[in-house]
Amino acid sequence: MPRSLKPDKQLLIVTLTLCFIGAVMVFSASAMTAQDKFGAGYIFLLRQFVYIVLGIAGMFAMMNTDYRKLRQPRIVFTGLAITFICLVGVYFLDRSHATHRWFRLGPFSFQPSEMAKLALIIFLAWFLESRRAPGKLGINDFWGTIAPALGTVLAMAALVVREPDMGTAFMIVVIGMVMLYVAGLSYKYIGGAVLAAIPTIYLLIVRVPYRLARFEAFLHPDRDPQGAGFQLLQSLIAVGSGGMTGVGLMESRQKLFFLPEAHTDFIYAIISEEFGFIGAVIVLTLFAVYGWRGFVAAMKAPDEFGKYLAMGITTMIVGQALINLSVVIGLLPTKGIPLPFISYGGSSLFGALVATGVLLNISQHADEA
Repeated sequence: MPRSLKPDKQLLIVTLTLCFIGAVMVFSASAMTAQDKFGAGYIFLLRQFVYIVLGIAGMFAMMNTDYRKLRQPRIVFTGLAITFICLVGVYFLDRSHATHRWFRLGPFSFQPSEMAKLALIIFLAWFLESRRAPGKLGINDFWGTIAPALGTVLAMAALVVREPDMGTAFMIVVIGMVMLYVAGLSYKYIGGAVLAAIPTIYLLIVRVPYRLARFEAFLHPDRDPQGAGFQLLQSLIAVGSGGMTGVGLMESRQKLFFLPEAHTDFIYAIISEEFGFIGAVIVLTLFAVYGWRGFVAAMKAPDEFGKYLAMGITTMIVGQALINLSVVIGLLPTKGIPLPFISYGGSSLFGALVATGVLLNISQHADEA
């Protein structure tokens, strides 16, 4: 008899717990804003609930779909082609918040850059496995492997930077480099990529006034407390106000029109204020457990495709969480990176849950090799 396939329960529980925390905190952080803007404090919670239901449905669908079906070239390249079409197509739509990031349909929106991360992970997992097969070129063949892989990563990142969304573009590059490293990329190529990235990042910051202002505010937020440094200072006030146990659920003061984007990119600051150091550590621990179980799934995957897929997804979720948390507490300059499963936002939440469904499916096949 074939053995029963069971997903990683710890990974599943952690994911659902993070979604529950997200729903509660989105309502807490957005109720006043929603009341002021729409006349109903539950609007953002209702939308988030819809995204959670759709995302969990997608997660369970992928959890019950053999991940190895994703390695079919027609799926790999169709997904990649649709992604690039959407990343280009978004430029022909009206700007929203001074950016070209969303396709909008009434109250709902879709952000192609969120889909791009998962499409890239699937492509690289298939591509790197094919290059490591016996008799093939190998990972460190520059023109046969490195150039096509990095070319795809950089082309996708360049389109996202132009939206502009440097934070997501940076995450795309990080995912690509981690997957190449896991596949066995030589340190000389990794070092060369890092050296080449330094002047690029420098130019992307100093040549764009608002990015330069953000970076200077990161270094010295007190120099412009009512301007570029305002958001970071308000975030730090929220984090510091929570103390050890917090001021209590729904009792945050910073969400009362002081902290911009309180229910999206800076929701962790509200968690820290309302639940204190203990609540902040609990959220951090949940992401640590997610990373641990994702790493275990990757190491126990029965094939190279599953290994690379699991590492890419784990890097996407945990890496994005670490960047968001670092921004909130002032360890990194401000970026538009949401906190996975918790921040308000349909594209990010749906994409993270669908990707987790793939990861859960990989965990079911552990030790088959």
